[in-house]
Amino acid sequence: MVTKASRIALVHTKNHAEGVKKAIQLLNINPVRSKVVALKPNFNTADPFPASTHNDTLQALIASIKDLGATSITVAERSGPSNTEDVMKKKGIFDMSKKLDFSLIDLDKSDSKSWVHRKPESSHWSNGFNFARIYAETECVVQTCCLKTHQYGGHFTISLKNSVGMVQRSFMNELHKSPYQRQMIAEINTAYTPDLILMDGIEAFVSGGPMVGNKVPANLVLAGTDRIAIDAVGVAMLRLLGTTPEVSRGTIFQQDQIARAVELRLGVLSPTEIEFVTENTVGKELAARLKNIILEH
Repeated sequence: MVTKASRIALVHTKNHAEGVKKAIQLLNINPVRSKVVALKPNFNTADPFPASTHNDTLQALIASIKDLGATSITVAERSGPSNTEDVMKKKGIFDMSKKLDFSLIDLDKSDSKSWVHRKPESSHWSNGFNFARIYAETECVVQTCCLKTHQYGGHFTISLKNSVGMVQRSFMNELHKSPYQRQMIAEINTAYTPDLILMDGIEAFVSGGPMVGNKVPANLVLAGTDRIAIDAVGVAMLRLLGTTPEVSRGTIFQQDQIARAVELRLGVLSPTEIEFVTENTVGKELAARLKNIILEH
């Protein structure tokens, strides 16, 4: 059986806007042209990057989406534990939306019609969860995630975990109390398929997280369409930097979030299916190091 490789664009940079632009160019796809785009950032709190999406990254991503010909962009988010409106105010997102002409949805204020119920087969959710309709039904989904560990049971929070903010707040109690939290995170991702993922790893939390942690430079921006591949590369980068025992344990594809996502066939099924696209020698050397870590048994 011939498997199709998942391409991950890798840019080594210290500049958020430059990293966004180059990573999307390297990926060399255009999933947004003439599409209505729903954009999911990482605004669980208003704490500084990498706790939340860097404003430079969000602005650059919106500019790139517009340049690629999207018909409209809506940023929709449900923060947690913080109040969503407070987070958006503190980060200046309301002003940004006016300046850059994109729509903004506070999912905490959405009515019952704004949610669809999803109950994945054989899931660890007792009775499924309510998922934001905009992400379930829009023409195109773009998400941008950070690179960080998660000290409250997730172990790491990259693209799979970023989808938790698409679920109604009332379901968070079950998620956070469950011994199967990491599997449930993967199961949320059955509710939609992203068309573009941008991971900003210019800085990373290698321990602690998601709001505060041990922050180190990683100088990395990734772009792709595959959540498993993005998370596998992100975990490899955390390991390269030196991270928690939980994130360091076993092979990368044995990590609970990734293993469950593989069972659900949400992306690549093995580390050999990940293919890097880079722009220079530094990027190629970093990609080779990360690939070796991903392939470790």
